[in-house]
Amino acid sequence: MFKSARLLAAFAVLCFLALSAFAQDKVVYHIDNAEAQATKGLRNIRNHLDVAPDTKIMVVTHADGVDFLLEGAKDRKNPNIDYASLVSALKARGVRFEVCEITLRNRNLRKDQFTMDAEFTPSGVARIGQLQQREKFAYIKP
Repeated sequence: MFKSARLLAAFAVLCFLALSAFAQDKVVYHIDNAEAQATKGLRNIRNHLDVAPDTKIMVVTHADGVDFLLEGAKDRKNPNIDYASLVSALKARGVRFEVCEITLRNRNLRKDQFTMDAEFTPSGVARIGQLQQREKFAYIKP
């Protein structure tokens, strides 16, 4: 009986170690002010993926943070920075961009005003909470 218990315990430890080896880092980037955070945040995400390419990254936007995902959006301080190309390049690397639908209603914005790379979530702050609590995403606010 003790031998069976030891074998079962050893098996459990091996399973845990195997699952740990396949664990994927998961990070949510929170952007609520595009002017202050978008360029820096997109650069942070690119750098993040350059050193940890298997990281699952979600970008959740609300309030003024949604502005960089609008069609034709550019960095106000550096108009040469076209957000659509930066977002598309990150989307191609597996990054998901979500826009808060409450913000859309509050600001009278339509989904068709956003880049095709944007997805939508009912509430940005609720989504961030779910990602952190339920799905164990690390939180970064650039």
